[in-house]
Amino acid sequence: MRVKKRRKAIRYKGSQTHGRGAKERTRGSGNRGGYGMAGTGKRGDQRKSLIINLYGNNYFGKSKTLRRGRKHPKLKIINLGDIELRLNSFKKDKDELDLTGYKILSDGEISSKVKIRASAASLSALEKAKQAGSEIILKTKDSEE
Repeated sequence: MRVKKRRKAIRYKGSQTHGRGAKERTRGSGNRGGYGMAGTGKRGDQRKSLIINLYGNNYFGKSKTLRRGRKHPKLKIINLGDIELRLNSFKKDKDELDLTGYKILSDGEISSKVKIRASAASLSALEKAKQAGSEIILKTKDSEE
């Protein structure tokens, strides 16, 4: 039959040091490790449970919102072959095909002569469009008027 083990806290009652060694080591406030949130940095494993209970896991690590420079817009991608297939569904009343917010890639072939206004295009897509008689007009900072 197993005897119930005594808790350590009970064993420390009446003891001057409570299992911490010499009395002098724990006498002053230097044993505490600082005031408040001191010691809770990147390698503050001894206080990690305190921080996670108070703030959750968002306390540690870098913030992605703080960054220098400007964030480039994420462009959608469309191929020349897709433009050729969907040319009938695009508005054909105008002379130009407005694909701002897209980057044009050179996969596929284009046979019709169309002016395409886009945010970006690959060099091979520009060459293919020029050979077919089409024109890709890229939107730059200067032409935003």
